[in-house]
Amino acid sequence: MSKVLVTGGSGFIAAHTILQLLEAGHEVRTTVRNVKREPDVRAMLKQGGLDVNVADSKRLTFAAADLLNDTGWPEALAGCEFVHHIASPFPANVPADENELIKPAREGAVRVLRAARNAGVKRVVLTSSFAAIGYGHTETKATYTEEDWSDPNGPGIQAYPKSKTLAERAAWDFIAAEGNGLELAVVNPVAVFGPALGPDYSTSILIVKMLMERALPGLPRIHFGVVDVRDVADMHLRAMTNPAAAGQRFLAVSGNFASMQQVAFMLKQGLGARAAKVPTMQLPDWLLRISSLMDPRVKGVLPELGKHKNATSAKAMGMLGWKPRSREEAVVFTAESLIELGLLKS
Repeated sequence: MSKVLVTGGSGFIAAHTILQLLEAGHEVRTTVRNVKREPDVRAMLKQGGLDVNVADSKRLTFAAADLLNDTGWPEALAGCEFVHHIASPFPANVPADENELIKPAREGAVRVLRAARNAGVKRVVLTSSFAAIGYGHTETKATYTEEDWSDPNGPGIQAYPKSKTLAERAAWDFIAAEGNGLELAVVNPVAVFGPALGPDYSTSILIVKMLMERALPGLPRIHFGVVDVRDVADMHLRAMTNPAAAGQRFLAVSGNFASMQQVAFMLKQGLGARAAKVPTMQLPDWLLRISSLMDPRVKGVLPELGKHKNATSAKAMGMLGWKPRSREEAVVFTAESLIELGLLKS
């Protein structure tokens, strides 16, 4: 089994990836900005069902490293054969300065790749996003694939998709110019749902939390892809070990994109009375625009109102043998975990 570095171990996708790597028998080192987070990460892994002895064993070690600083990366990468670079900022609100996202995403990706090359790492699997594929276009495509790229200067593009696009572009440019044999594979997930392991979870899960708590009186007219975090982690492992994955991007999406209203009905059908607060009425676009003046979380959805996007994971299914769970299971498991962890307001 290999020694593998996972960046940003306290994050949602990273924790599930660590979980599957340990279950597969690998030795894992993970970075956190502050080593005081180590107990939190170990607790998340136990919540995810990892054997207590494994979660507390020396097969899982921690290193302090920051995306904006070279310090600690050589030590973190020492002896590692593979790297999963997952750490990247994804806030719930649109930042006042887009560079709050762009700088750590782009500089962090190149910093990790450079350190991995210097350490003799075989392959890096970079967590990018559908945000680097389906945004900033003047016309919406019927179905997006790995051949598509977001336009960072396109109409309506916001800080997060711009940061993911620029970071992934910078990663591929580094490999082409300075990689010296380092392999790169990229995973591009859509909105990531599935079981939360603690209070650190993806911004996507905030959608389910807001629905379950009826934080909005109704639903915006938006569509987005759904994928379970366990399947995103599985894709990372497949992209790490499959020889054909080197130099490839892989979209991670389960089935067709869903509307917010469809997600609401998934919760109603899957949870019954426990989803009593979930709204099902669509809100008019003008009301969302007014709401965005008071709630910064709403501002991020405005460019997507009324857009019907879709994407396919045919490449990952064919090349990697990847088989995702259904959209419904991903959404319902999200809510189940929030209930179990006591993370919903009563």
